[in-house]
Amino acid sequence: MAAFLHNATVVLVHGAWADGSCWNHVIVPLQRHGLKVICAPIPLTSLTDDVAALSGALERTSGPVLLAGHAYGGAVIGAVREEKVKGLVFIAALAPDEGETVAQMFFREPPHPKAPKLSPDPHGFMWMPDDGFARAVAHNASADQTSIMAAIQRPISTRCIEEVAPRPAWRGKPSWFLLAEEDRMINPKTLGFMANRMGATVRSEAVDHSPMITAPDGVVDLILGAARKTLS
Repeated sequence: MAAFLHNATVVLVHGAWADGSCWNHVIVPLQRHGLKVICAPIPLTSLTDDVAALSGALERTSGPVLLAGHAYGGAVIGAVREEKVKGLVFIAALAPDEGETVAQMFFREPPHPKAPKLSPDPHGFMWMPDDGFARAVAHNASADQTSIMAAIQRPISTRCIEEVAPRPAWRGKPSWFLLAEEDRMINPKTLGFMANRMGATVRSEAVDHSPMITAPDGVVDLILGAARKTLS
């Protein structure tokens, strides 16, 4: 077992239509390896707002930090500037480069036939249709799991996906990427493009868009591998 620095922390960042509970199956296994773990609550109101919320969460930490982001959360962890962040882990995540938007990356390749059609409500927020969780967000999850995901979902503002990204942290920090081969939300070709572009250490698995829920062991292993390289 790796000996991590006593004050090393993994900060987990959720994506759209979720909250920190999406990491439930990952938190305790990481803690059992001696890591501190916190989930950064992001408001999903704009990329700038979400990065500010992550920075606020980082203020609660001391010592080196490893960030892990799922889906839209990848854009958020990529936009941080804190020196204490030593590495980035992308879990089936979006990683726009400087001057790009999340929407551009999301629609880079044709959507999966079972991907939901999304449109904003009168307030500019997009909600996931309840059947979208079972059809695309976590199609390998149990019916109970997707029912809970639908019940606790939080909408994402169109501002999050339309805002231009700054120069990404993965340009100067080591990165790891879990490529979900069965992803129905983000085309696996797009995942591969982003992972290769950032020069990430890639782990490709036959998992759905939400492996931290449906295949958490692989997620834990990837994060631990990144932690051993950056936090020990």
